[in-house]
Amino acid sequence: MMQSLKKWLKYNWAHTQIRLVLILTLSVFLIILAVSLTSYYTSKSVLQEELSEPQRQMLQLNMSFIDELIKESDQVAIQVALNANVYQFLTGENQNSYSNISELYQLLTTLVGNSKYVKSIYVYDLQRGSFVAIPQGFSSSKLTFVDSDWVGVADEFGDKMTVIKKRKVPEGGSRSGSDLTLFRKINIQGQFKGIVAVNLKDEELFARLDPSLNNVNRMRYIVDERDEVLYSVSNYEFDQEAVRQALAALKEDNSGDITYQNRKLLVNQLKSPVTGWKYVSIVVQDSLLAKSKKVRDTVLLVSIAALALGGATIFYINAVAFRPVRRLRQLFSAYDRKESGAAGIDLEKLTDELLSNHAHLSRLVRETMSEASSKLLHDIYTGNLTGKRDIREKWNRYFSDWSDAPVSVTIVSIDRYEAWSRTYPDTDRSLLKFALANIMAELFEPEWRIVCADFGKDKTAVLLQPREPGASLERKLSEALEVAFNLLKFSVSAGVSTPQPDVNRLKQAMLEAENALAYRMYQGYGQVIPFHKVSEHEAKDPLPDGHTLEEMVNAIQAGDETATNEALDRIFRHLRAQYGYPSAVVSFLQDAVERLGQLRPAEEREAEPAYEQFETLHLDDMRQELDRGIAPLVERYRRLIESKDFIMCQRMIDYMKQHLGEPVGIPEIADSIGISSSLASQVFKQETGETIYNYLTQLRMDRAAELLLKTDSRISDIAVMVGYQHENSFIRIFRKYKDITPGKYRDMMRTRMDSPME
Repeated sequence: MMQSLKKWLKYNWAHTQIRLVLILTLSVFLIILAVSLTSYYTSKSVLQEELSEPQRQMLQLNMSFIDELIKESDQVAIQVALNANVYQFLTGENQNSYSNISELYQLLTTLVGNSKYVKSIYVYDLQRGSFVAIPQGFSSSKLTFVDSDWVGVADEFGDKMTVIKKRKVPEGGSRSGSDLTLFRKINIQGQFKGIVAVNLKDEELFARLDPSLNNVNRMRYIVDERDEVLYSVSNYEFDQEAVRQALAALKEDNSGDITYQNRKLLVNQLKSPVTGWKYVSIVVQDSLLAKSKKVRDTVLLVSIAALALGGATIFYINAVAFRPVRRLRQLFSAYDRKESGAAGIDLEKLTDELLSNHAHLSRLVRETMSEASSKLLHDIYTGNLTGKRDIREKWNRYFSDWSDAPVSVTIVSIDRYEAWSRTYPDTDRSLLKFALANIMAELFEPEWRIVCADFGKDKTAVLLQPREPGASLERKLSEALEVAFNLLKFSVSAGVSTPQPDVNRLKQAMLEAENALAYRMYQGYGQVIPFHKVSEHEAKDPLPDGHTLEEMVNAIQAGDETATNEALDRIFRHLRAQYGYPSAVVSFLQDAVERLGQLRPAEEREAEPAYEQFETLHLDDMRQELDRGIAPLVERYRRLIESKDFIMCQRMIDYMKQHLGEPVGIPEIADSIGISSSLASQVFKQETGETIYNYLTQLRMDRAAELLLKTDSRISDIAVMVGYQHENSFIRIFRKYKDITPGKYRDMMRTRMDSPME
């Protein structure tokens, strides 16, 4: 049988027509197979990149939110560590001082009450082993303090001031303790004296780590520096083995693509610069890749069908007759062949259709490459792609038609961006930036290879490589900025990097272009600023100090417009004359804006128009921005100083505070400033919104509450001290304002202060 088969194959291979059909069939099969695999892996790569980006963004948002809360909690620990009562607790001979413990307990109570993320706070004396905590109070020994197993963390600090770790809370301590605790070292005169333990509410801290997004199955979790899972949340069942493999895949890279139990998993990771924690996301890709697999399998079936059709053709040739196949050769020699009649065989029509589909898919791949190349620049700029190997690999993939010539980066920025943003709606802003990129691309072609990438807000990055040596980048860029201004009716500036021969230095080129662009504040709008012209810049003298800024603030508070303008003139003359670094100038002016914001009342700060960000402004416009915000402040303070009613109201309040212990009333208060009682009542109500009697009574009740808490005087004596001759009248009014009698108030407050003591 084998001999017969060999003879049949030899016989068919000897015929040219059959050989051509066989070669054509195999060629079509391989082409379709290549198309199926290429389309599958290309779509898979694009889907993974599109899926990975929102995962990273969500992880970044979660990480930033948690980092801010950790910083806030660390500030609470710092506030405790620097408190004078803590110093007295750690260094005093008598730790169980009533006043010191009470004030310390009040501090801890206030800090816990003001933070929704802090569950409790402990202060531990390292030398004496004693504690003071909220809510447990004072404990002279760790043996009597239920939640004290963590004190061994003192050996883990090393050179660090803080340690954040997950710990096991002992039985009986869960009411006040926490699984997640921030420990801060307390150094006094260079010696390690104690530890502040801030117990965090992990359910509040990790509340935003929500995996829900469409119908995609995913899991997010946080791993500390010891690879211990701090928190995890999932909308799908992931076992621990999947988590272990994900961690192993991410040891060298921040993203990974693994297969576990026949499931495709996409893994992303970010590491917090604040805590060192790893934020990991695992996403099941099966549902997303299902359509791509279906297309791949369908095209694969078509290739098998083509192979079967070739076999049937060979059988037909052997059984009936040989037919011409010249048209089949034309299909693979050129696409401009003439139309043929119906004499062609069926394989020709199928091949033509498959080749058309392949051309369409190739065009889609080319369009995707353009977007991928822009995304590569964006990833390098944002720091999402830092590995030299990864950069080189993606460069070779997306820029395969570029040469080895040096490349330059230009950062193009819209001048006065915030004013520009207020001029156009969101949709128009996107279209205008797209038009700007198209103008750049049209003008630089065909002398340059060019790729544009939107870096958000005012910035667009342009990567350029000359096709021929000697092309002038600065001249061409100046022409492009002029054309953009004439067509789009707004000006843009550009910073230009030095040419870089190595693509791994693209990040450096972007930083150079941004640094050059910052000098727009001195050189003006619509300028092309090469980095090599500003790289040698050295600041002459320091920027204006805080004293100069305070002179301007004092002039504003004095309502002196002339002095204010003179102080502002001195500041900007100094800035121009000293030619400081742009980043330092912007930082100084932003500090000035924050200082001016403090001069406005709290209720007016949100209603006040926001200052424009200074990064896209010239110095002259920066001055105008400050003038716009300073003018109403000067006017406000001038009106306050000139307000006679305001001054009279303040004098009446001062008189009331000085005579709280005397039986004064509205007539005496009015006589103190020389006006009638009715006019005094009218002025006081107008300026404060409160009557004189209610305001005086509130002052007396606040003073009485202070005396009840800090002295052992009898209630009748305290009544006299705050201007009441009869004890019963005092008790009745105190109860009206405080909702409690004086005696019960004293007992309640002292009991609350005594509760921390053991």
